[in-house]
Amino acid sequence: MNQIKLYDTTLRDGTQAEDVSFLVADKIRIAQLLDDLGIHYIEGGWPGSNPKDIAFFKDIKKVTLKQAKIAAFGSTRRAKTTPDKDNNIRTLIQAEPDAVTIFGKTWDFHVHEALRISLEENLELIYDSLAYLKQNVGEVIYDAEHFFDGYKANPEYALKTLKAAQQADVDCIVLCDTNGGTLPHELQAIIEQVKLAVSTPLGIHTHNDSECAVANSLTAVAHGIVHVQGTINGFGERCGNANLCSIIPSLQLKMGRACVDEKQLKRLRQVSRTIYELANLVPNKHMAYVGNSAFAHKGGVHVSAIQRHPETYEHIRPELVGNCTRVLVSDLSGRSNILAKAEEFNINLDSKDPVTLEILENIKDLENKGFQFEGAEASFELLMRRALGTLRNFFSVIGFRVIDSKRHEDEKPVSEATVQVKVGGRIEHTAAEGSGPVNALDNALRKALENFYPRLREIRLLDYKVRVLPAGKGTASVTRVLIESGDKDSRWGTVGVSDNIIDASYHALIDALLYKLIKDQEG
Repeated sequence: MNQIKLYDTTLRDGTQAEDVSFLVADKIRIAQLLDDLGIHYIEGGWPGSNPKDIAFFKDIKKVTLKQAKIAAFGSTRRAKTTPDKDNNIRTLIQAEPDAVTIFGKTWDFHVHEALRISLEENLELIYDSLAYLKQNVGEVIYDAEHFFDGYKANPEYALKTLKAAQQADVDCIVLCDTNGGTLPHELQAIIEQVKLAVSTPLGIHTHNDSECAVANSLTAVAHGIVHVQGTINGFGERCGNANLCSIIPSLQLKMGRACVDEKQLKRLRQVSRTIYELANLVPNKHMAYVGNSAFAHKGGVHVSAIQRHPETYEHIRPELVGNCTRVLVSDLSGRSNILAKAEEFNINLDSKDPVTLEILENIKDLENKGFQFEGAEASFELLMRRALGTLRNFFSVIGFRVIDSKRHEDEKPVSEATVQVKVGGRIEHTAAEGSGPVNALDNALRKALENFYPRLREIRLLDYKVRVLPAGKGTASVTRVLIESGDKDSRWGTVGVSDNIIDASYHALIDALLYKLIKDQEG
């Protein structure tokens, strides 16, 4: 059975998503990641559309890729212009890619309304452009834009456009669900009709406007498609493109269709998260296969079962895609959750130990008050250590004060915090300013403690979330603060809850500092 060819368009179609943009250096880095992942084609962009894409095609030539081919994207020639004089076609060739992908119109509605030419003239555009490119480029791929909508409207004409591409001897014809409105059962029936009309290898390019992009791509492969286009994390215009992070493992592990090797598949989660980082976006924790929550278990019955046999509640082994099983702790937790987390933290806890039940009851009581430990596992580890009496007293805070003052109406408020901490027999009394009261308090705590524990300078506050809990008290409501901190090696989350936002933040900050000190102590 032939290997499925993966065609990634994150650098072109993916950047059409709202909030997604990459620098040229980012695009080069992503191309290298995709090459390591085993992607066969990397669409670098449309070289005739903007200077950034022109720069990418120039710079990527300096990079040695292991296997991936670089593809340039463009359109068929303009009406009343020959391919050799069409600036778009010439720019594609001048970019010197390994392959060129161009799109053409297959929906008669678009031919009449967008191009404003006759149906016959459109067939000539397709054939002329592709035939000329085949003479000048090693590999040519044709994207039949709006194919499924075009087929539904006028099947005879839609197939004629594919035959024009086949006559030009293209290497692959890609059927595009550009508006993302086709459902799997429709797509299946249409592909079967296409296979009767053309013999050129077929590809699929789907959008996610009906939440069917991945399902449509997999259905297409089941019906003979050999080339699959998509983006990492499903980035793309409107609702996104087909998500290769779901397609690749589904093809490989569930459909038995080879596309990458086992070692490459294990890089999938890392590639997904790195590209999120380069896009400056928060990863979707609920994404299939690679998300943080993809193999996370919260209910006590589930946790107990997966400890015996993981397949009871996991559809694949998460390590195959570079992920891992996670046990969440909440008011739904049972003893199995507590024991699993203790093992994860290398804490010796016995199921018959009364402390286990004490921790469980404590968690349920705290969550009833508004605490949440799912995103604050560092605070949970500290809770367990306190219950076991194994938490070292690195320091104690005697007290703190935070002052916000606004001296003039047109000036920003000034925040200042003073703290008194005790380390061993010494008391440190210090003050610091900051951008807001929480930042001032954070700065003052660090300033007081860094003389004793210099490695606290490594901590960076990565995220700060505030949630007003529904207590019906307006501005006097209970507040939950979740803080994500990190150093050069890892990241951790802490939580604080209080009817005073500064107090809630204080508890989360203290836990973050304590966790860092424990981590460094244990090496």
